[in-house]
Amino acid sequence: MTKRTYICGLDAAIAVMGGKWKGLILFSLGEEGPLRFGELRRAVPGISERILILQLREMETSGLVHRKVYHQVPPKVEYSLTDFGSSLNTALAPLGEWGEDHMERIEAIP
Repeated sequence: MTKRTYICGLDAAIAVMGGKWKGLILFSLGEEGPLRFGELRRAVPGISERILILQLREMETSGLVHRKVYHQVPPKVEYSLTDFGSSLNTALAPLGEWGEDHMERIEAIP
């Protein structure tokens, strides 16, 4: 596999967190702290179990999310942001504020 070259920092950031769901997952983990899978699924309305699993795997691979497995019965797994994921969440906060400030206008776009 060839190493990707990025045009700019925005290109690199979007490559790491691209897609609809990763930003929402980052936001939920940042707001609520470590969450179990079911808690995270409830925190991100509309996401299917399959997509959540895929997104979490990608986010773990890219170093945004830490997956902690507790060896107990029944099995318990918690997801939390890494420092890398937390820094991306901080960088996305102004974008979220912009979205909040312009929500009505955005919702009116046909």
